[in-house]
Amino acid sequence: MTQAQAFAFAILIGLMVAFVWGRLRYDLIAVLALLAAVFTGIVPHKAAFSGFGDDIVIIVASALVVSAAIERSGVIGAFLHRVAPSVTSVQAQVIILVTTVSVLSIFIKNIGALAMMIPVAFQMARRSKASPSSFLMPMAFGSLLGGLITLIGTSPNIVVSRMREELTGRPFNMFDFTPVGMGLAAAGVVFLAFGYRLLPRGREAVPTMEKALDIKDYMTEARITAKSTVLGKSISHLSTLLDEEVLVTGLVRNRVERLMPRPDVVLRQGDIVLLEGDPQALERGISRARLELEGHDRPTEAKGVDEEIAGIEVVIGPRSVLIGQTAKRLALHDRFNINLLAVSRSSKRFTERLRDIALRPGDVLVLKGDLVLLPTRLMELGLLPLAGREIRLGNPRKGLIPLVVLAGAMVLTALGLLPVATAFFAAAVLTVMLGSLSLREAYEAVDWPILIMLGALIPVSESIRTTGGADLIAGRLAQISNTLPPYGALAMIMVAAMAATPFLNNAATVLVIAPIAVTLAQRLGYNPDAFLMAVAVGAACDFLTPVGHQCNTLVLGPGGYHFGDYWKLGLPLSFIVVLLGVPLIMWFWPPV
Repeated sequence: MTQAQAFAFAILIGLMVAFVWGRLRYDLIAVLALLAAVFTGIVPHKAAFSGFGDDIVIIVASALVVSAAIERSGVIGAFLHRVAPSVTSVQAQVIILVTTVSVLSIFIKNIGALAMMIPVAFQMARRSKASPSSFLMPMAFGSLLGGLITLIGTSPNIVVSRMREELTGRPFNMFDFTPVGMGLAAAGVVFLAFGYRLLPRGREAVPTMEKALDIKDYMTEARITAKSTVLGKSISHLSTLLDEEVLVTGLVRNRVERLMPRPDVVLRQGDIVLLEGDPQALERGISRARLELEGHDRPTEAKGVDEEIAGIEVVIGPRSVLIGQTAKRLALHDRFNINLLAVSRSSKRFTERLRDIALRPGDVLVLKGDLVLLPTRLMELGLLPLAGREIRLGNPRKGLIPLVVLAGAMVLTALGLLPVATAFFAAAVLTVMLGSLSLREAYEAVDWPILIMLGALIPVSESIRTTGGADLIAGRLAQISNTLPPYGALAMIMVAAMAATPFLNNAATVLVIAPIAVTLAQRLGYNPDAFLMAVAVGAACDFLTPVGHQCNTLVLGPGGYHFGDYWKLGLPLSFIVVLLGVPLIMWFWPPV
């Protein structure tokens, strides 16, 4: 072993120990590993930051932005809203949720697919009086399996494609992963449809700051327009389109005539309905019925760009000038350039117009305005901002636009007209230009720690190969594999990737294991593609811990899970992946 190889292995071991130790965040660990590689000379100074300009970083960031735009569109939620009410059994709900997440993960990043479906899971859990713990972990595992099907579904596929291009001269295409991934996803969904019973039930979610600020009784107003789907239909029909936690508390006709919101009252153009519920539920319901939020379109002057206009929750302080005033009397918009979108008061159901409510200390308001000017306005008005959650009430959704943009990017990539990085970077820019996301939301959608980790670890992983470390490990593995048939060698690589993922993160696992797998395949005279596929599957399928993949981490708190709960469902699923994945790879990517 040379000195350079010793340094490379020492850094790799230190990397794994630091990940397991968990006292430092993974992006900081990756940066420290990069610095160690540069200072020991195994990564040249000129190549130290080459990873940050790699296509992997661009693809992952762009996929996250497009995923956020699709989640924001509300199209998936609208579709499930029509299906979900007729499904009452827990098993059927598990099947619907897991299948939906798996299918979405084919087209968008699996973390984005899971994030957009978690609120739906909670709605189904309330409807069937089941514990969310029965749904969330199967959904997380389904998102990992669905991500196996296309290049953009999960980070390991993206990294493996890039490694194949570097090592063999040809990247994997968009749907090269589909035959193997589809088979594994289908088998996983079938198992999870029954396996969810292995999970504990009745677990309470870990309390969060957002939960502490969970204000459900906001009152807002929405107008019936010519485009509304409930125009000419009854209030009872409107109620079926709204989430269960949204109530119709009043109806205003001709701006002054008050009507009781009886179920048989037919809605006319220009009617204003008073709605009460959680801000997120109100947003979904208003979008689903194509109502127009009253007051959201009043112009607000912005010092910066339009993307800085956003909603914020505030509470009226004891010395606020709003006390005893109404929004109409105070001319809140004309004098302060702020729109009042909703009001909440403890144990109070409003039936008067939003502009006519006499405000009191402790009332919680949803205001819309320029984020640059809002701090000054809040101080002037004696309002205290609430921290913790995003308020999108009043920001229109863009429906099918992000789906069309994503489909275009996938077609261009599949036809070979554009490289993956270019196509998805263009898709991310288009979603912002077409208004599906604001610039601020686009930047917030990007998982910057993951990008930092990838950019830092790409040169480190290359040093394992350039110093000959990959050849050294592959030589030892080849000695073991000489006595194994091809499927045994593939299974060994897949299990090695599965074992390393909880400690290294899935993308980092590929960066470390893929060069070793290719070298091993070359030594044994096998097709490297089969071994790269095994690495991709093994690295993407971390079902044993909550820390190896962001999807597993995302459901840990909301599901009320413990660390050991992942083994109960994840261990048998891991066996299924290995037992089925190896023959699928050998069939579609023959190693010999």
